[in-house]
Amino acid sequence: MSRSIGLAHIVRNADGTSTGIWGAHVLKTAFQPIFAFADGKLRVVAFEGLMRPYRGDEAWTPLAFLNSVPAADRLHVETLTRTLHLLNAASCLSPDADIFVNFDPSVFTEHSVAEAALRDMRLVLHEAGIDPRRVVCEVTEQKSASQEALFDFVAALKRSGFRIAIDDFGAEDSDMSRIRELHPDIVKFDARWATWLMESGPGYALLTTMVSTFAEQGIRTVFEGIEEGWQLELAERSGASMVQGYALARPELAPTSFSAFRSDPQPAGTASPASGSNAGPASGRVAATARRARNFGRRQTP
Repeated sequence: MSRSIGLAHIVRNADGTSTGIWGAHVLKTAFQPIFAFADGKLRVVAFEGLMRPYRGDEAWTPLAFLNSVPAADRLHVETLTRTLHLLNAASCLSPDADIFVNFDPSVFTEHSVAEAALRDMRLVLHEAGIDPRRVVCEVTEQKSASQEALFDFVAALKRSGFRIAIDDFGAEDSDMSRIRELHPDIVKFDARWATWLMESGPGYALLTTMVSTFAEQGIRTVFEGIEEGWQLELAERSGASMVQGYALARPELAPTSFSAFRSDPQPAGTASPASGSNAGPASGRVAATARRARNFGRRQTP
C-alpha cells in the first residue's frame, strides 16, 4: 500500500499519541467535545480535532503557524494535520465518537488534488483502524480555487462513507447556493454571527427559522462558541442539534480525559467537570453550571 504524505511527518510517542513535525515546528492535537441535546440532557457525541503548533517551548497560534507556511506547502500541512488528528483519535477517543476534521477549500485547485487528498484519507484511516462513517469532513466557508473540483471531492467523500459539514456558516463568504450544491449532513453556525442574532428577538427568530429550514432538509446544526449559559439555553430552544464551546468544555491536548463524559449524560443546563492530568481552566474543564438567561441579549445581573 502507498505511503501517506501525512504519515511521513508523524512521530509516535510512548503514551500512544502522535505528533507531527514540520520544519522547526512540532504539531499536536487538541480535541474539543461536541454535545448533542437529547431528552433535555447533553451528551458528548463527537470531537473536533484542532491543531496546536509549538516551536521549541513556545506555543504558536494556528493562524501564526499557517501564515508562516509557504502557499506551495499548505496542502501538505493540511494533510499532515488531518492525519495527526485521526491517529490521535484512534488512540485517545471512544470508538463510538464521531471525529470532525477540517478541509480548506482554497487548496483544491484541480481534480488531481482532490483525488490525492481522498487517497491519503483512505490510507490514514486504514492505518488508524477508523471506520469512515465516524469521520465528519468540515469544509470551511472559504472560496475554493475550483468550485468544480471541490464539489467533485465532496461527492467522492460521500461515496466513501464520510459525512460533510459546512463550517462557519454565517461568516462573510456564506452562500446558500453552496449549501444546496454540497447538501451537507451538518451546518456549523459561525459563533460571532449566531451570538449577534441571539441578542435580539428578531435576530433569534431568524436563527430559529434557519435551524428549522435545515432540519426539514435533513441537515443537522451545530452552534459553536457557546461561552455563556444564556447562549446554551437559546441554542436548545432554537432546536439546534448540537453545541460546542468553552461553557461546556475547552479543548484538551491528546491524550485527553474526555472519556469520562460518555457514560453520564448531564441535564442541558449543567455539565460535570472533566478529570485528568491536563484538565484545567486553560486546557479543558467543563463548566460546573451553565447559567440560565432571563431574556434575549446578554445575561442579566441577578
